[in-house]
Amino acid sequence: MSRTRARVSAPDQACVAAVDLARAAAEELARPGEPGEHLGFESEGDRIVTHYFACLDKAYRGWRWAVTVTRASRAKKVTVSEAVLLPGSGALLAPEWLPWSERLRPGDLGVGDLLPTPEDDDRLTPGFTDTDDDAERQAVFEYGLGRARVLSAIGKDRAARRWHSGEHGPHTPIAHAAPAQCSTCGFFWLLAGGLRHMFGVCANEYAPDDGKVVAADHGCGAHSEAAVLPPPVEQATPILDDLGYDLMEEEAAGSVDESATEELGHS
Repeated sequence: MSRTRARVSAPDQACVAAVDLARAAAEELARPGEPGEHLGFESEGDRIVTHYFACLDKAYRGWRWAVTVTRASRAKKVTVSEAVLLPGSGALLAPEWLPWSERLRPGDLGVGDLLPTPEDDDRLTPGFTDTDDDAERQAVFEYGLGRARVLSAIGKDRAARRWHSGEHGPHTPIAHAAPAQCSTCGFFWLLAGGLRHMFGVCANEYAPDDGKVVAADHGCGAHSEAAVLPPPVEQATPILDDLGYDLMEEEAAGSVDESATEELGHS
């Protein structure tokens, strides 16, 4: 079997020769003198050719002007189809656009901002139908039901992984230096539901994690059973009086008795 080859039409010579026409179209869009040298052409189809010109605007380095010219069948006159500024190799481009839901990061939500949750959010699952009976409604509320949507298994797993690997988990410097884990602390308030075996809330107002969800194997120096260190023993200051002095009797400076009357040979 032989493969079918697509017919590649030769560039239309009339369109190829219309360099001046293409340059004039580029100059109408750009400022005078900005379209630079002719960079070449490319055949786009039957009687359709695109000419490329260098862009000399300093704000668009690496870009190029692309002017497409064409002519009708059996016509001799070439006309301009379109002229645009296109990026070339090494051109500075804006980052790829992302929807707001993918650009959002933790902590971006401010006062008055609304964050709609999509209907197909896999972190949530449909809740149970509400009831008109007050007693049943109270029982359903205690189990966390009676809402349009509740946390799904995927949502619980993501939250558990995020909390355990975050700054309130076991892999932090403060947890490594703690005297014991939060699971043995009296200020550790267990969560309800399936996450109670791994997480709780710190209720110690002096702890750095007060009011935050912490992992059971997290820890800090404010543990309820932390040993009290004995006060340091102060070294006694040595008693040394270097300002006072004592009076001492002066002794004889030599061996000659000045009171003797014997002549010593002096005239």
